[in-house]
Amino acid sequence: MKIVNVVAAKGRTGFYFDDQRAIKANAAHDGFAYVGEPVTPGFTSVRQAGEAVSVLLVLEDGQIAWGDCAAVQYSGAGGRDPLFLAEDFIPVIEAQIKPRLVGQELDSFRRLAEDIDSLTDAQGKLIHTALRYGVTQAILDAVAKAKKQLMCEVVADEYNTTVSDKEIPIFTQSGDDRYLNADKMIIKGAQVLPHALINNVEGKLGLNGEKLIDYVVWLRNRILALRTSDAYQPVLHIDVYGTIGLAFNNDTEAMANYLGKLEQAALPFKLRIEGPMDVEERDGQIAALAALTARLRELKIGVEIVADEWCNTYEDIKLFADKRAGDMLQIKTPDLGGINNIIESVLYCKQKGIGAYQGGTCNETDRSAQVCVHIAMATQPAQMLAKPGMGVDEGFMIVYNEMQRILALRAAR
Repeated sequence: MKIVNVVAAKGRTGFYFDDQRAIKANAAHDGFAYVGEPVTPGFTSVRQAGEAVSVLLVLEDGQIAWGDCAAVQYSGAGGRDPLFLAEDFIPVIEAQIKPRLVGQELDSFRRLAEDIDSLTDAQGKLIHTALRYGVTQAILDAVAKAKKQLMCEVVADEYNTTVSDKEIPIFTQSGDDRYLNADKMIIKGAQVLPHALINNVEGKLGLNGEKLIDYVVWLRNRILALRTSDAYQPVLHIDVYGTIGLAFNNDTEAMANYLGKLEQAALPFKLRIEGPMDVEERDGQIAALAALTARLRELKIGVEIVADEWCNTYEDIKLFADKRAGDMLQIKTPDLGGINNIIESVLYCKQKGIGAYQGGTCNETDRSAQVCVHIAMATQPAQMLAKPGMGVDEGFMIVYNEMQRILALRAAR
C-alpha cells in the first residue's frame, strides 16, 4: 500500500496560544482575553486563537489517513519552537513534505516517522515540531490502515511492547476555572486532577504561597464531599508554572518546606507539583529540580515533582531522567516533534524508573488526542492527559472514549 497524495487543511485547536512571558509579567485578564502588549516574538496579542493543520494522506486504495499539526499553548517559551500559524506552514508541507511522502510504501511506521522527524529546512534546522508531530500521526494511521491493525498495535509490534488491557489514568485540566471544573472532574471520576493553572504569584499562588494552600484545602474537602465512594482516591496534580520559585527566590530549602505544607493540606490525597521553578535555561533547570527532588526525599516529604519547562525534546527527557530532575517527567507531546519520540521517551523513562506522564497541551485537536491515546495504550505511561481544551468534559470524553474503544475491540477478538 502506497501514499498517492498529501493534502493539507487549516484548522483550529481546542484552545489558544498564550504569551507566557507576558502573563508572568502580570498581563491582566479582560474577560477571556488579556490586556497588554505581547512579549514573545510572533504574537500579535497576549492571547490569540490556536491554529492547526490537518495532514491527510490519500492511500492507493482510496483510504484517507490523517493527523493534526499543533503546537503548545505557550509557544515560543521555555526553549520551544516559535508560534505555529497555518498560513506560514501549509506551504512547507506542500514544498518539502508532500514530495517526500508520495509514492512511499507503508511498510514501517518507524522508518517513515524517523525520516520525517529528521527533515531539515534550507538553513539545516529541523522543521517545526508541529509539522513533525502532525505528519507522523498521519503516517501511523496510514500504516495501521495498510496493515489492518489498530494504531496501538502497530506501535506495539514495531517497538516490542504490549498493548495495555486496562485503563491508563487520565489527568484532567481545569484552566482558570479551577473550582467549577474541579467539580466536573470529581463527578466524572478523573484519576488525576485538576492542573489548576497557577501561573501568577500574586493572583494565584499568593506572595507566600498562601492562596495555593487555601485552594488545596478546598480541593481536598470538595473531593471528600462529592465522591460517592471511599475507593475514589485521585492524585492531586497542580501545575505552578515556576511561581513557587518566584515566590521563594528559587531557594531549595524554602521551597521544600513550603511543599511540605502543601502535602499536609492535601492529605489524605497524594500530591504532585509540576514546574515548581523555571530558571530559564535547561541545565540550570535540571540542577534545580534534581536538588529539590533530592531534598524532599531527605525530608521525607512525599510530594512528587513533575518536570515540564525545558524538558522538551527526547534528548532533554533523557538528561532529566538520568539526573533524576523530578519524580515524573511530562512528555509534552507536540514539543517532541515526531510521535516516534513520544514512544521512545515513555520507554526511556520506564527503563530509568522515573514516572512518565504522556502529556501535551490544551491547544491540540481531537485527532492528535486520539492518536496519543494509542501511543499511551502501547507504551503504558503512568498517566496521560485529557485534551484538548480546558473545559474538562470534551477532552476527557475524547481520550476516555478512544481508550475504551481500544479495550473493547481487543477484548472482542
